[in-house]
Amino acid sequence: MSDMRAALFDRYGPPEVLYVGSVPVPAITPEQVLVRVHAASVNGGELAGRAGKLRLVTGRSFPQTCGVDFAGEVVEVGASVTGVREGDRVWGVQRLKTGSMAEYVAISPEKIGPAPQNLTLLEAISLLAGGTTSVTALRDHAAIKPGERLLIRGASGGVGSVAVQIGKLFGAHVVALAGAKNLDFVRGLGADEALDYRTTPLSRLGTFDVIVDTAGTQQSRFRSLLAPGGRMVAVTIDINRPLAGLATILASTLHGSRRIRFFSGNPDTALLTELTRYAENGDIVPVVDTVHPLDSIADAHRALEAGGVRGKHVIQIT
Repeated sequence: MSDMRAALFDRYGPPEVLYVGSVPVPAITPEQVLVRVHAASVNGGELAGRAGKLRLVTGRSFPQTCGVDFAGEVVEVGASVTGVREGDRVWGVQRLKTGSMAEYVAISPEKIGPAPQNLTLLEAISLLAGGTTSVTALRDHAAIKPGERLLIRGASGGVGSVAVQIGKLFGAHVVALAGAKNLDFVRGLGADEALDYRTTPLSRLGTFDVIVDTAGTQQSRFRSLLAPGGRMVAVTIDINRPLAGLATILASTLHGSRRIRFFSGNPDTALLTELTRYAENGDIVPVVDTVHPLDSIADAHRALEAGGVRGKHVIQIT
């Protein structure tokens, strides 16, 4: 193997800057494995990265690639690696700057786990980013308890659609905010209540023990809905006003008991294996909006930016 196909861009800009080009297949170190990627998904952070809104992270060196999550098959194992074999079906997360929208990725075995055996890899990838984010947000950062009221903003999207399912799995009363055309969809995922975010006044929502915010906007207003001791977990900030968003989160940690917690997920094998168990037990189900071929990566970015997504836009790599 010498070269592979990958989604690339040579400058920051709209989806049209994306193209499929040829780059070298990554050489693995003795501590890595090489995975042939079958599927990846489009995430909001990649849109911001491609548009140049994360330049402090992504830098000014081109070409750049995109993608963070992947599902595929191990094709080469480093000499120092144990517990992973060629032919294993795995899923995992790559760094944004390294990218996963390519035919192969080199990755540490600590960053992959066994993919669910009951799902195709195209189905499985729809659960990965949203699932690991939701488990970390609800269990580790919010310490949600059975019976608590949970509000999920952006409940039909890639993270929100899995957060609804994880919230129910953890025993919460789930209130989902989504667009009008997606209300039945999120109810089907297990939401106890589904409300149109455009027409439902905040005053009608009541109070919540936990809020998971996948939108990143109006965080101060939603923070006011927290009950005493309530916890709000922001899995994104307003990319168009990043400093204001960070200031809101910081202020919440200094004033009052209703705090906003922000985190950037970094899943490991243990978390990925746990998510696989949920999928294989039927506790969570795939949420695929559309499957796009790699050559249509720009269309997939354009579709996610347009909004109204139900679950994930998935990219079929090989």
